Amino acid sequence: MSPPRRAGGEAPPINQSVERAAAILSYFTVDEPELTLAHITARLGASKATTHRYAMALRRVGLLRYDRARAVYTLGPRIVELATSALAGLRIIKVAGPYMERLVGEVNETVVLSIWDGEAPVVVRVDDNTDRLVRINVRTGSRLPADTSAQGKVFAAFSGGGGAEGERIRRAGMASNAMVVEGICAIAVPVFQGEELVAAMAIVGTTAAVQTDPRAFMCRRLRETASMLSTELGFVHPANQGDTDERIDDRSVAARRSLG
Repeated sequence: MSPPRRAGGEAPPINQSVERAAAILSYFTVDEPELTLAHITARLGASKATTHRYAMALRRVGLLRYDRARAVYTLGPRIVELATSALAGLRIIKVAGPYMERLVGEVNETVVLSIWDGEAPVVVRVDDNTDRLVRINVRTGSRLPADTSAQGKVFAAFSGGGGAEGERIRRAGMASNAMVVEGICAIAVPVFQGEELVAAMAIVGTTAAVQTDPRAFMCRRLRETASMLSTELGFVHPANQGDTDERIDDRSVAARRSLG
């Protein structure tokens, strides 16, 4: 999202301390949950002493934890509390629940909801069939590749990007991908709230099980489910249900506005 602007159009000044603290926290990911002070210092581009001061301040408020035995930092317990509060504030997670559960029952595959965090899709809800012998495990909080995941392609396409592939995705109303994890396939569609693109809903399964033809039952039910969710969230569907250029352009403008 773009930063708020003053009445005169000038962006407000950024507090460097807050910006640096946020940057340090962002360096921790699912793939890199532990970092040394040297790693943080190199990424922050500051002196070791300055980085240490920030790390100490973040430790005092519970946002970082330090393991003395291994000399590594991890995110602290306060992060979990903040993440829980943030997710609770996302109305779409609660509203999407019944739709996703119903879709799981219809397609017998894992259904995933992702939002855009400014740089990439982040998984905020996962529903699957717990009775299945073999299940696809997608972790809530996982950050997906912006360029290659089906969800990332949806956000790009419905923001007016993606080139020729983005045009195909907008016309089909969905994106597919089978490259992020070998043997696993995902199909994804956009979810709108009011006039804004707010999420991507996806079906995730094996490449043998997930149908990628836009005319297939699985793809049609995914689009229909996302459409019903969008309606409940306040998206007004045009009287003409065909994907006309005008409809696509309207969605792209709204998406660019919401993603900044």
